Amino acid sequence: MAEDVDVETTGRTGSARGFWRLVVLITAVGAAIRLVMLVSKWDQPVLLNDSFWYSGIAQGIAKGEWFEGFFDVSGAEHAPLTPILLAPASLLPKPEFWQRATMTLIGIAAIPLIAATARRLAGTVAGVLTAVIAALYPNVWMSDSLIMSETVAMALVTASVLAALHHRERFDARSAVIVGVVIGFAGLARSELLVLAPLYALVGVRTHRLGAWAPRAVGTVVATLLTVLPWVAFNLSRYEEPVFMSTNDGTTLLGANCPQTYGGHALGGWQVECIDAIRDGEDPSERSKRQRHQAVDFVRDNMGRVPIVVVARVLRTLDLFRLGDQVINDRGEERHSWSAWSGIVCFWLLAPLAVLGWRRRPAGTGVILLGPIVCVALTSVVFYGSHRLRAPAEPAIVLCAALWLASLPQARAAVTRVLRRAAPATQSDAATSGPA
Repeated sequence: MAEDVDVETTGRTGSARGFWRLVVLITAVGAAIRLVMLVSKWDQPVLLNDSFWYSGIAQGIAKGEWFEGFFDVSGAEHAPLTPILLAPASLLPKPEFWQRATMTLIGIAAIPLIAATARRLAGTVAGVLTAVIAALYPNVWMSDSLIMSETVAMALVTASVLAALHHRERFDARSAVIVGVVIGFAGLARSELLVLAPLYALVGVRTHRLGAWAPRAVGTVVATLLTVLPWVAFNLSRYEEPVFMSTNDGTTLLGANCPQTYGGHALGGWQVECIDAIRDGEDPSERSKRQRHQAVDFVRDNMGRVPIVVVARVLRTLDLFRLGDQVINDRGEERHSWSAWSGIVCFWLLAPLAVLGWRRRPAGTGVILLGPIVCVALTSVVFYGSHRLRAPAEPAIVLCAALWLASLPQARAAVTRVLRRAAPATQSDAATSGPA
C-alpha cells in the first residue's frame, strides 16, 4: 500500500503538492470547528477538576514558581509537560482562555501531523482520509478546548507512531533514540504512555538479527528514561516517599477501587466520594502511599468482584456500558453533552473500521499501531474506563480506520481524482515519476 494510485498517475512531485494542498484545506475545516468550540468558552471558568491543576500550575510557572502546588494539592499531581506548554499563555489577561487557545493550536497542528503519519504508513490516499477523520472526529476535537493533557498526549502519540515508522525504515541508532525521546515527552504529558517504550523497542525484532536489534531496542528504552530523568530526579528530591512521575497514583487507585465502583452506577468507573480527607501534616507522597495501600487492601478483600469490575472498565472504555454516567463525567470535565454523545456514536462507527483496517496494515507495523491501544487497555484494566483515558488511543483508531477506507477502490478513486484537481501533473512530474 505504500505506492498510491495517484503517485502512478500524477507523479511523486504532483502527488505531494496535491496532498499538502488538500491537507491544508482539511486542516482549515478542522480549525474552524475547534475555534468555534474555543470561542464558546470565552467566559467559562475553570471547573474543579484536573484542569484546575493544569491551569494553576501553569500560572505559577509563569510567575517563577516551579511546580510548587497549591491548596494542599501536590506540584507533582500530574506529569509536567502540559503546564509547561501553557505557561506562556498564562502571562496574558484572561489566562484560562489563552490556555485553551494554546491547546486548540496544538490540536489544529495535530491534523497535518497525523496526515503525514498516515502517508508514511500507507500512502497519499490514506493520508488524506486520515486528515478528514481527524479534522471531524469529535473525540479528537472536543479535547482541544480543555485545559488538560489529552490534546498534548494525542499529538505526541501521533509523533511517536511517526517516529516508530521512521525507525522501522531506517533502523539505525539515531532513529531508535528519536523514538525514545518522543516517547519520553509523551510520558511527560501522560505517564502511562511510557509503556510505549518497551512496545516500540520491539520494532524490527522479527526482521533483523538479534545482534542488530538488541542495541537499538536498548537505545529506545534508555533514551526514554533519560528524557524523563530530570522530572523524576526533581520529584525524588522533594518528597518524603519516593515519587517518580506523579503523586496521583494513590488517589486514582483509591477512587477506582471502593464500594461505589465495585457495584452500582459507578461500576468500573471512578468516584471522588471514595477519596478520604487530607490529613494534617501529611506529605503528598505519604498520602499517595497510604491511599495506594488502602486501594490494594480493598482489592484483596473483594477479589471475587475484580473480574466483573475489569470487564466493566473495558466496556466503559469501548462505550458499551453506562453511557449516561460517562457523559455526566464528560460534563464535569467541561465537555458538552452533545459533543460527548456525538463522540460515542462516531466511536461506534470508527472502532469496527479500525479493526478491519489493522488487518490491512503494511507488514511490520502491527506493534506500532497497537502500541497506543495497548497503553489504554492496560490503563483501563488497572485503573478505570473513561473517554478521557481512552484519548491516547484515538490517533491509532483514526489511522486504522483510514487504512480500511483507503483499501476501498471507490474511496481510492475518489481521493485520486481530488488529488489530480488539487495539483495537475506537469511534464516534469511525469518525467521524474518513472514506473511505479
